[in-house]
Amino acid sequence: MGAQSDAENARGALGLPYRPCAGVVLVNRQGLVFAGRRIDNPTDAWQMPQGGIDAGETPREAALRELGEETGVAPAHVEIEGEADWVLYDLPPELLGRIWKGQFCGQRQKWFLMRFLGEDRDIDIATEHAEFDRWRWMAPEALIEKIVPFKREVYRTVFDAFAGHLHPQR
Repeated sequence: MGAQSDAENARGALGLPYRPCAGVVLVNRQGLVFAGRRIDNPTDAWQMPQGGIDAGETPREAALRELGEETGVAPAHVEIEGEADWVLYDLPPELLGRIWKGQFCGQRQKWFLMRFLGEDRDIDIATEHAEFDRWRWMAPEALIEKIVPFKREVYRTVFDAFAGHLHPQR
């Protein structure tokens, strides 16, 4: 399925559409997830790799592209183990009209669980368009406390969907 679908036309606040987005839960051998600290947020906000789905791009393609753009992790260093249902979130009122050129009311996200097969040295957040200034592996519960508050329910939903995969490998 590409970036466009019947639900894509769903409207939220102010009649604006949701921005189609793909996200990655990158989990290591210890069952911890990758978290990056946002460069553009003055608070101590951490999140997983995610970003918009380009026209003509599938959610899976977007997820792999965003993973590479934000972490430097190549597709050869991951195995896709799961795909969650679409999740919506609305921007808080103070951000409506201020981000994404005011074109969207929130995001419609497709999340993928990817097992990290590489080593920590394969991660490089100093990419051309860096979004993170630090990164670390975190327990899902700890990351929920570090994400911006309006995304917490999304993270809970996504972690619940992938609960069977968020464990150390044997």
